[in-house]
Amino acid sequence: MQITPSARILRMLGEIEIEEWKCLAELIDNAFDDFNEIIAADIRWAGGMKVSVTLPKSNSRPADAAIVVRDTGRGMTRERLADAVRAGWSSNNQFDKLGLFGMGFNVSTARLGRKTRVLTTRAGDPHWIGVEIDLDEIGDDFEAPDIIEPKNDPSEHGTKIEISRLDPVRLDWLARNGKALRAQFGRVYGWLLEHRPFELWVSGVQVKPRRHCVWGKNRTVTYGSGSRAEQIPAVIEIDERYSPADACMDCGHWQQQGLDECENCGKSEHLKPRERRIHGWVGIQRYLDSDEFGIDFLRNGRKILTNYKDVFQWTDINDPTSRVIHEYPIELSQGGRIVGEIHLDHVRVDYKKDTFDKSDPQWRRAIEYLRGRGPMLPEKAKDLGWHEPNNSPLARLHRGFRRNVPGRRYLIPGSVDNSDKQIHLTAWRWGQEFHKGNPEYQSDEKWWQAVLDHERRKAEAARPKADPAEGGAVDETAVDDALGLGDSTEEPTATDPSPTPAAEPSGPKPETDQQRIARYRDEGKPIAELAGDLGHPDLGFLKVEAFSLDQRLLDANGKETAARVVPGAGGSATAFVNRRHALFVRFGWSYEDAIVTELAGLLRVRAGSELAVSEIISMIKEKSMQDSAIDVRTIKAQAEDLLGEVRNRMAAEIEDEPERAFQYLTDDELVVTENAMIASGSRGSGPLDEAPFVRYAPSLFLVRLVEEMPEMFLDGKVFRSPYDGVTSAAGKRQSVSQITSMLADVAALAQQYDPGELRLKRTRLSMQLLLDELAPER
Repeated sequence: MQITPSARILRMLGEIEIEEWKCLAELIDNAFDDFNEIIAADIRWAGGMKVSVTLPKSNSRPADAAIVVRDTGRGMTRERLADAVRAGWSSNNQFDKLGLFGMGFNVSTARLGRKTRVLTTRAGDPHWIGVEIDLDEIGDDFEAPDIIEPKNDPSEHGTKIEISRLDPVRLDWLARNGKALRAQFGRVYGWLLEHRPFELWVSGVQVKPRRHCVWGKNRTVTYGSGSRAEQIPAVIEIDERYSPADACMDCGHWQQQGLDECENCGKSEHLKPRERRIHGWVGIQRYLDSDEFGIDFLRNGRKILTNYKDVFQWTDINDPTSRVIHEYPIELSQGGRIVGEIHLDHVRVDYKKDTFDKSDPQWRRAIEYLRGRGPMLPEKAKDLGWHEPNNSPLARLHRGFRRNVPGRRYLIPGSVDNSDKQIHLTAWRWGQEFHKGNPEYQSDEKWWQAVLDHERRKAEAARPKADPAEGGAVDETAVDDALGLGDSTEEPTATDPSPTPAAEPSGPKPETDQQRIARYRDEGKPIAELAGDLGHPDLGFLKVEAFSLDQRLLDANGKETAARVVPGAGGSATAFVNRRHALFVRFGWSYEDAIVTELAGLLRVRAGSELAVSEIISMIKEKSMQDSAIDVRTIKAQAEDLLGEVRNRMAAEIEDEPERAFQYLTDDELVVTENAMIASGSRGSGPLDEAPFVRYAPSLFLVRLVEEMPEMFLDGKVFRSPYDGVTSAAGKRQSVSQITSMLADVAALAQQYDPGELRLKRTRLSMQLLLDELAPER
């Protein structure tokens, strides 16, 4: 009997849930496969290996819009083209290809639009040949009309796919998300774009590979001490090879060599001996991130899994009732930094290519090699009866870098004030500069210097003090050498130095004030927010550089002070603060207040003014520091800017299911929202629950939306706070309330006229904290 499918089957392929970027990736995969075959065949290829994706414009109508994917590959014969677009066709090779044409091609194109034209040509062919697949016209005979188009240049070659009559939802998303697509493709195809001569362009902009911001391969830490001390590098290279085996090109089954047919499907003509190899690297990122950590798993150079974190969980596969143990990161609120790229070309993937076949023994073998059979936590392993040490690559990184304590021991940069939040935020911001391509941040030198600066401040705090009664002084050079902080011709590593006996004090000459100021500059940490022209037209201005010190600060007379402003040449000045002074630690002064107080006294003398110092402070702040004013208009404007950013990000996260968020609007809020949309011209004629209403809803509605739908906005989507990975209900509530309490402060100000001075101060602090909680744009 015949079981030829109905043409309705082809139309139903478009109902399969696949994200828009994956639909385009399927077409890009096929082009990259062709490029890989060209390289494997050692064919000299003129004109480059380029794939261009053209997206519809934001104002396009569905009837006129189109998506075009074009490559500069070899092109296809008519027979090859007929196979390539036939639903269910396969190239009979599950291991060498990124795409498989056939079903993947039909699912992807049907998901995007109702009509697809494929044109292809080879160098020397007189025409473009092709086929038009119209899902509304094709019948049960599956016949599609051929296309022949003239060719301007006989040497032209490649394939172009044009998809039209686009699905309105897909059209809207693609028209607005060119930047997001480039970012996603930069991750997924990053390895190929970096290691192959491939180019990928989206709407005229080249996709840049997103590389991992990891420590240099020369950085190491020491785990343990004495004879059991272990040097653990920040990057561990991996190349594990297994004995070759026969793979079935039809079903993907692996078996020992020498059998006549596949044990799984019974076929014999497509058994081939193949290499089985796990290769790549695992290492330590230079910054912590709540989402951007985990292992990327690749197949034939394309990332199938990104930031895969299940590898940090352990369960006893021999005990079905055993619980899952979360092993990394230990400090959940700070995120993680173990990353890696692992190539598993021999492991099967599912048809959507968004995960590997977890039932495949080859997958389980790879995971066991990477993280070991037993727990990575040593004490937990002992408790569970695992007595053999876990020396897998990830277990070594885990024991060497699992804590987030500043300094050499764990390769964590320090900050000026040594607050955990500031430490990790600064390192993270440097990481964003790395990803932007800023040359200053490509090497790990800036992070390494911050590690050394922390060690120096720590050593300074522990530095022995001279006994005035004995009239002696400490030899600071000898102490630096003893602590491993002296000058060296060799670059220091991240290992803990072994102390050597300090030299006998030699009684150096007392430090002059000029020398002391120079030392303060060298050892201080710049305070960027307090740098610039400070003053008032009636008193003059000074171009100020500000530094924070982690040590005693002396004035010109050698007396201890909380802050000091030193005038320089050309209307410049250098300001210093001792961050450990009681004025800041016990009495809550800001660095800004202390510096401005000192500056006011200096300007008063220079200008010969009879104004009170407090009045001069007010004048300086009014003229030079408007952003710090406790002023309703100033802080309200800042709050509205911040809320606008939050609104846009939240609206983007719910654009696929706005009706779910819409249900939480009260009747009063609904009226306010619709009126705001009408006033802005954004109401439209469609249902309100399908519009971007979140951008116009009352500010406090945002708070309730985070409370009701935290999984949509946390975990690095809008806010950095973790949620899905938090195991306890109490922990989840705490993570949510941390965001909503700050957001409520900001939102309440936007809906109030003047909440009073104390609440304004609180709101300004909440804004600063909420800005820190905003996740990087994806």
